[in-house]
Amino acid sequence: MTGDIANVPAANPALIQARASLAANQVLTLFNAMAELIPPGENAKAEVVALKQVGQQFELLLRVLLANGSQVSVQATSDQPLTPGTRLLVTQSSPIELNLSLQQINNAANNLKTELDLRQVPVGTLLQAKVLTNQAIDKATGQVIAQPQGAAAALPATVAYRSIIILLNTALAGTSLSLESPAPLVPGSLLSARVQDSQALSFVPLPGRLDQLAVSQQLAAQQSRQGSLESLFKALQDLPRTQANLPPAVQTRIDTLLAELPPLRQLTSPQGLAQALNASGMFMESRLLAGQDMAQLPDLKAGLLRLVAQLLPPGVPANVAYGAAAASNTLVRAMPSAIRNALGTLGQVAPRPEQLSFPLPARDVAAGVDKDDLELLLKLAAAAVSRIQSHQLGALEQTRSNADGTQVTTWQTEVPTRNAHEVVPLQVKIQREDPPPEEDPRQAGEDRSAQAREPLWNIDLAFDLEPLGPLQVHARLVRGTLSSQLWAQRESSAQLIEQELGHLRDRLVACGLTVGDLSCSHGAAPQGPRTQLEQRWIDENA
Repeated sequence: MTGDIANVPAANPALIQARASLAANQVLTLFNAMAELIPPGENAKAEVVALKQVGQQFELLLRVLLANGSQVSVQATSDQPLTPGTRLLVTQSSPIELNLSLQQINNAANNLKTELDLRQVPVGTLLQAKVLTNQAIDKATGQVIAQPQGAAAALPATVAYRSIIILLNTALAGTSLSLESPAPLVPGSLLSARVQDSQALSFVPLPGRLDQLAVSQQLAAQQSRQGSLESLFKALQDLPRTQANLPPAVQTRIDTLLAELPPLRQLTSPQGLAQALNASGMFMESRLLAGQDMAQLPDLKAGLLRLVAQLLPPGVPANVAYGAAAASNTLVRAMPSAIRNALGTLGQVAPRPEQLSFPLPARDVAAGVDKDDLELLLKLAAAAVSRIQSHQLGALEQTRSNADGTQVTTWQTEVPTRNAHEVVPLQVKIQREDPPPEEDPRQAGEDRSAQAREPLWNIDLAFDLEPLGPLQVHARLVRGTLSSQLWAQRESSAQLIEQELGHLRDRLVACGLTVGDLSCSHGAAPQGPRTQLEQRWIDENA
């Protein structure tokens, strides 16, 4: 195929030659001995459920239908890649071996598609797939080349790489596709490619080498596991200091976490707001990569991970000096599977959400559990970490290049603040949209001035502050003009804000801004894309 994927002929000679070189019987070796799984002289139907490449071998998960009607799952290794969904007829020759006929192997090979149906995936369709296998082959002979570690330099000049991928989207989702590429594809990785014709694909480069499909899948899993930050902080504030089973180190960690919450008034100054956003947990990973000492810097996500490390079950090392990265690694190794799932550390594939919502909805994961129970705190802390990760992944998922060339960059986070004795989380989404570059700046009209090329900024805020109740703000800044729409779910709050909009306008003008429309509505903000911005880069005077 073109680009990163070489052209794959419809009649793949490598596959034909591989089929011809097969022995009369193909043996699958079971991971565990299973005597008389299939009675002697009888056969059983089996289906390949999963395929994984390990070196030059392939691990299979088979679902075997026995004569009595029951099903059993078995793991086996094979010299040949048998794709998920392949149906087989197997016999058992020993407690650790299942046999397939050459006919079965040929049928399995024929299940692999080598060209695309353009009626189902027209030219230009973006395909997303998972790489199942990758083998080096000699294009001159069609033979598979054994590729031991470090032997890449000894490969012949005619080497190519044959891979099996399984499509994850479009009408062909679940279809296995055989392709060749000049460079190896990593088994288990995800890729995106655009259809050029029935036998040609080209990889789609993603910003920062980020696989958008992996982000979307992980985001869907995180959103289903996240819990509201206010639930955790309310439980921490209500936790009795005299509780007998509360270790002193845990109480110290809780006090530190609560003390690091910024007061609400800190967000009224630019410097205070910048400090609060930096400590929100959104930048924890980048700060770690920069070599910063997280023990000396306030960071919400790092603090939550340290709290989780303190709450781990007995037998797990609980060192108060744990860094954020060490605590995260400990979670993967030692936490109960239910809590590990809540943190999203398993990387399970989940359906892509139809639409990313802002703000993230309130969600309580503590229903029916005693407030003083340490297991509850562990669950709430895990859900809070998952909520921060939902914001981080949501920002990555919304950072993209549109079809018209507009570059959209998104930052999304949540800042819990102290307002008297209450903790008020403030959800923030900042989005910058840069217009597409001019194809030929010399031909640009006079109206396409430097001011017309300025980025467009969208800012969304969501919080629940008494006595106003739930509020949401959407502000838009373009060409030096600021417009804003507010929504208040309480009618009295909407009326009060409407009366104060004139004062807000005066304050914004005093800051040097040109102010456009300001309005406040009663109710909840609409979800989904705002259609009034779809043609924002078209010059009305052109």
